[in-house]
Amino acid sequence: MERKDHIDAFGAASLIGFSALLGLNQVMIKVVNSGLQPVFQAGLRSLVALPVLLLFAIWMRRKISVSDGSLLPGLISGLFFTGEFVMLFVALDYTSVARASIFFYTMPFWVAVGAHFLIPGERLTSKRTTGLLLAIVGVILALSQNETPATAYAFIGDALCLIGAMMWAAIALTARLSKLNRSAPEMQLIYQLAVSGPVMILLAFSFGPFIRDIEPHHWIIFSFQAVFVVAAGFTFWFWLLSKYPASDMASFGFLAPVFGVGFGWLVLSEEIGLRLVAALLLVGVGIVLVNRKPKVRPD
Repeated sequence: MERKDHIDAFGAASLIGFSALLGLNQVMIKVVNSGLQPVFQAGLRSLVALPVLLLFAIWMRRKISVSDGSLLPGLISGLFFTGEFVMLFVALDYTSVARASIFFYTMPFWVAVGAHFLIPGERLTSKRTTGLLLAIVGVILALSQNETPATAYAFIGDALCLIGAMMWAAIALTARLSKLNRSAPEMQLIYQLAVSGPVMILLAFSFGPFIRDIEPHHWIIFSFQAVFVVAAGFTFWFWLLSKYPASDMASFGFLAPVFGVGFGWLVLSEEIGLRLVAALLLVGVGIVLVNRKPKVRPD
């Protein structure tokens, strides 16, 4: 498949499907949390996904190397990845999937703020600043009241999701600002999985028993996460990124929190109040504005 200069029907369908998968993934994490301790689940997921990704990268003849100067930033990226998913998986013990989706997918805004200060030519324009402000209002609106808290400490989960989003943004900025950008996307994910798996398993000893009330369906859902979401899903995303313009793909980013809120309601019967819907709309519009790059006019 040749490189495209716009999103065609196949690309749009693929991006919508991938966004739906991300939204469903948070539901799956929350369900499996009832059977496996969150940090242990996250670490085990990385360990299971790693060999699948390695086999795919070898089969596709991707460059797998640590001798291109990417080792140190790759390890740093792996630590940020560890923090990101410790925050998210633990957060879903406290808060709802719907709220987690809104807070966790504020990631593009933290990237935009960081890039404004760290990357030449990436300063916030008036349009992107408007998107950032809309998202901030949306987050404040969501934080201001939780009509149906998942637990008595739901605000802890909300805060952890915001921290996780910042760490996710730190991964993107690390790749942009270091020799990690020389590595194939698959190699970047290999760094993240290789570091996060063992580190999270070690951290899991501080979060209580590894096994909670495990049942067969927990293992089935967990396996689907590891193989089809982390290994296959993100590899497919990288493949799409190699075929379509990144700026056009980014405009689909608002769909992930929409699907997250929708699946939280559909699968887990989470109640969604008007305040949360308004917050979702503000964050969604903000994502579109922050990701929109000015069109380059032909000479």
